[in-house]
Amino acid sequence: MDAHLLAQFPLFHQVSPAFLEKIADAGHEIVLSAGETVFREGQAASALHFLLSGEIALRVAIMSKPTSLTVSYVNQPHQCFGWSGVVPPRYYTATAYCETECRIFELPAEVVLQAMNSFPADGLKIMQRLAELIAHRLRNSREALFKTL
Repeated sequence: MDAHLLAQFPLFHQVSPAFLEKIADAGHEIVLSAGETVFREGQAASALHFLLSGEIALRVAIMSKPTSLTVSYVNQPHQCFGWSGVVPPRYYTATAYCETECRIFELPAEVVLQAMNSFPADGLKIMQRLAELIAHRLRNSREALFKTL
């Protein structure tokens, strides 16, 4: 993907062009049909994902029930999901289901982590944005869980 396009992704807003150039060619686009799974809760996380089009439901298993609970939706272009790829212990904390046909940009986590180490100021910006994203998803998860009680 072109580095100028990556600069439009909220996660990479105002990071250096050198950082974007380092990661731009590492990713690839995938297209999945409605009902397919991008990744599963508990699976080793090896990539960051960015929605290009479509809608993703993030679901978590409820141990006391045979079903899962939708805790968040990813439905805005360039929105990041699958942050677990760059956050230890690097296992997905939810399952990502395609609610519609989805175009997704998948970026290997190792490449992002290497770039973050090479460009620590950019790495700090990205980790701050990921912390905000994680906090938002945690709030959504709590609200969804409380509604089931």
